[in-house]
Amino acid sequence: MHINIFGASGAGVTTLGKVLSEKLGYPYFDSDYYFWEKSNPPFTVRRDPLVRNRLINEAMSGLDNWLLGGSVINWNNNWQFDLSVFLYIPQELRLQRLRDREYERYGDIIHSDKYRNRLYHEFIDWARGYDELITNSRSLHAHRDWISNLKTPVLAIEGDTTVEERVEAVMRKIAELKMIKL
Repeated sequence: MHINIFGASGAGVTTLGKVLSEKLGYPYFDSDYYFWEKSNPPFTVRRDPLVRNRLINEAMSGLDNWLLGGSVINWNNNWQFDLSVFLYIPQELRLQRLRDREYERYGDIIHSDKYRNRLYHEFIDWARGYDELITNSRSLHAHRDWISNLKTPVLAIEGDTTVEERVEAVMRKIAELKMIKL
């Protein structure tokens, strides 16, 4: 089974992906690992799309089951998902999660260093735009448009749900899909 989990930054995609990976025994692939080159500070150098796609395709090659976390709607990689899971939480909660996560990852430098502070604020502003922009490739509008064109099942989990509730919802959907295929 090939499962894509996506949503806005801070919606809980990575957390859900890692928990499902343990529960299902499927490898989890985080699109950020392939989208961004290793850099200091991190998440500032985009990887060439051809290299990115080659790397992730090599990693997934020969696997019958996997989980892919992240918004890959513009990757042109011809994946065939058996299930897409869309996560959405209210903007203010998501932004607070991101602020907390950034501080936990990087500490005071995001406030004390001019360059890192600018990157931090640009990231939070970009994340805020998810709910508001129509043209941003990673936006609520773009995700809903992509969902409307998917030919495979989609499970939308919206609201401030726990990781356990999300796992249960995905497991129910997987069981339902396996029953349909029999």
